[in-house]
Amino acid sequence: MTPPRRRRREPRERAAPEPPKPRHGDGADPAQGTTRNPERLYVLTGAVDGERANLDLVTLIVTRGDPPPATSPEQTALLRLCAAPLSVAELSAYLELPFSVVTVLLTELLTAELVQARAPIVRQALPDRSLLEAVMHGLQRL
Repeated sequence: MTPPRRRRREPRERAAPEPPKPRHGDGADPAQGTTRNPERLYVLTGAVDGERANLDLVTLIVTRGDPPPATSPEQTALLRLCAAPLSVAELSAYLELPFSVVTVLLTELLTAELVQARAPIVRQALPDRSLLEAVMHGLQRL
């Protein structure tokens, strides 16, 4: 007596899954193993003449006014995001652009005086000893 043959529940040939759609239209998703088109970034920044502004990842950027009509869409997006102070790293993340591209765009906006760069607020390495003593004495009195 021979055992009955089992049937597969799934067909042997599966339909190929759809490729993921690119996020911007300028290339595929880097998480999928494909790279973006590098020409797109060059088009965003244009011909870079001169030096870049000395910007760090934590430098805060604030808009000085409304975007003029002659700015590019990326610069307009930067100006609208910077209504409240944002760091260059946050701007890069929100726009999904590399840090180097954002610094080039911000350099153009800084030279046109449309944005202002502020140094981040740096905390002191050690707190003030007199403040700590005052807090300690206040807690002991409770």
